[in-house]
Amino acid sequence: MTRLGYGEEIRRLRVKKHKEADRLLNSQQSDETAITAGSKGEGLTCIAESDRDLLYVVNGILCLEAGINIYTIPDDKDLFRMVTCVYPGHCMLLQERQRQNCLQAIHNALCDNGYGGNLLSNCLWVDEYLEHWTPLPGDLRHERAGPSTPVTLGGVFHSDLASGLRWHCPSILHKWGARSRHWPPPSIVQKVVSLGAYLKPVGFKGGEFNHMEWRICFNTGEA
Repeated sequence: MTRLGYGEEIRRLRVKKHKEADRLLNSQQSDETAITAGSKGEGLTCIAESDRDLLYVVNGILCLEAGINIYTIPDDKDLFRMVTCVYPGHCMLLQERQRQNCLQAIHNALCDNGYGGNLLSNCLWVDEYLEHWTPLPGDLRHERAGPSTPVTLGGVFHSDLASGLRWHCPSILHKWGARSRHWPPPSIVQKVVSLGAYLKPVGFKGGEFNHMEWRICFNTGEA
């Protein structure tokens, strides 16, 4: 496998290089943080072997689990509280606080929940996010595929771009990490817990409220 380019040493080197590429990309932007995920993030494929999955995490938004005091969070973030009365692995997002310079994409993606509150729609969010995304010269954006957008960079490299939100859930992560299990090993469990969680604009397929649901994921824990 090493001679074919899939040994452990070269896999780790690819992971390192993708993280370095993410760091350089993020040094040029402040509104969001790019994270290479999937097979590229794990170092399992060569540079042009398959698509590069890029998760763009919006920095000005934070989603909270139940029980967290919003007054402990800086005022420069839009806050949403997770609503868990949906399918396992998913949640809805109830707006808790709007910052002074709220992103227009957030404002346009809010829906009245019928009880005086606002929920963030995953479908409207993706539409609004793509409206504000500007491709670089030479990049070709293809038709959207679910929550992600395929892009060809320089006519050679293929990427899938998707947006995500940070999810602050220390209690849930702690309970997950403390479960009795035989797999994965404790070192991997602790790494996943330390890296935190994210929400992707994907609802439960076939669900009644799939246009309002967000899927829980641990992208940075995949490497």
